[in-house]
Amino acid sequence: MRSSAVAALLATSPSFAASQEGWDWMVAPYLWGATVGTDLNARHPPADQDTDFPDLIDKLEGAFQVHVEGQGARFGLFADYTYLGLGDSKNFLRVNTSSDLDSQLFELAAVWSPGADKLEGLEVFGGLRYINVDLKARFDPVNPLFRSAELEADRSYSDLMLGARYTWLLGDRWRFTLRGDGSLGGTEGTWNASVVGQYRLTHGAWLFGYRYLSVEVEDHRNRVDITMNGPMVGYGFIF
Repeated sequence: MRSSAVAALLATSPSFAASQEGWDWMVAPYLWGATVGTDLNARHPPADQDTDFPDLIDKLEGAFQVHVEGQGARFGLFADYTYLGLGDSKNFLRVNTSSDLDSQLFELAAVWSPGADKLEGLEVFGGLRYINVDLKARFDPVNPLFRSAELEADRSYSDLMLGARYTWLLGDRWRFTLRGDGSLGGTEGTWNASVVGQYRLTHGAWLFGYRYLSVEVEDHRNRVDITMNGPMVGYGFIF
């Protein structure tokens, strides 16, 4: 996976871009104002069976993402990196919890454009999605006869990702892109959907839209479901 990340970074360097005559490149950092929900199903003391903790973490401490893309006449590639920092405390019927979750998501995909016009119309893509989930949770029983317990889960997952997107052009400056994709393999399934509008300038574009992301991972006896959705805004540097 490190070699894939290095390849993506090389693709954004001026020397690499210059060698790809006729390609359009964009580097776009985003801010994501997402609403988050994290559900945990775990076997832990004092319970002797699987116990559900809905919305264990629903407070976002930080979210950042960056999109890098190069597009030729028929083929292209893109890389996405998303960081999520979550933390929360909850009071349940029999136990109180305090939790922190850091998650990183990296995508690398090849794009095929069957249409005659570049960056317009239908495009399909496929590649890899890599996810790292680092969860720490402390369980403090309400009943003082039971001891506190801690849960730590730090694992990485690799999926095969497939998806499609469609871009509409509205005049010379405006365009809208609808994207949907899913992945499966190391995770129990991830789903992603977004709509992004662009307002083109001379050497860049303002970007705004809405994104939905659902990730389900399982680590031994623990299952974590992360759902995020909300508006995002960014600026794309075009060269």
